[in-house]
Amino acid sequence: MIPQLPLALRWPRRQRFEHFHAGGNAATVAMVRELATEPQAPWLYLSGPLGSGKSHLLMAACQAASEAGRIVQYLPLAAIGQRAAAIRGVAGSEFLALDDLGAIAGDREAEHALFDVYNQARAEGRVMLFAAETVPAQLGLGLPDLRSRLGACQQAMLRPLDDEERREVLKAQAGGRGIELDDAVLDWLFARYARDVGALLDLLDRLDKASLAARRRITVPFLREFLKDEGGASPG
Repeated sequence: MIPQLPLALRWPRRQRFEHFHAGGNAATVAMVRELATEPQAPWLYLSGPLGSGKSHLLMAACQAASEAGRIVQYLPLAAIGQRAAAIRGVAGSEFLALDDLGAIAGDREAEHALFDVYNQARAEGRVMLFAAETVPAQLGLGLPDLRSRLGACQQAMLRPLDDEERREVLKAQAGGRGIELDDAVLDWLFARYARDVGALLDLLDRLDKASLAARRRITVPFLREFLKDEGGASPG
């Protein structure tokens, strides 16, 4: 059984629909919102590469479903050891979001557990939301019936924001804090640091605190010093 956590810990403040920068994914975000708030909406399977925002949307959906009065669970399968037991342990949830489905590929017990939970949820009128880096047929699942069930869900793909969209997000978030990021800073940052939005916004949080503590503007020299102190820039 997955332990119940306070909502503030289970659904981080930033992982809400209002903090998701949709870019070209507006239609997909609308489908996830509908699933979170409308019990009769079709089950949804999200696919997309690392950094495209799948986990963000799943947690945002859980938050919205919880606020609508439903019993919810978010299950990050890649971070769980006893996956079969964890999957069976949340079978009674009214809204169940399963992340990183690729983590159970080849795990016979976990695949059968998900197959059983899927069928039980269908029979009981519950709701499931799935996410993985690739579509069901390419997950490498050993259970054909599970591939078939997942493939029967409404399918939606997420694409990562492009560099220009990421720049706009970062500028807007920085501007809301009273921070000005000039083009030289952004050019240097995007050439050397991980480019998914979540990592960039986490970096902005740390930069904001460090610049306030040092009473310095965020410039390229400041970035060099800061990232060196942190152990080096992440690869782009």
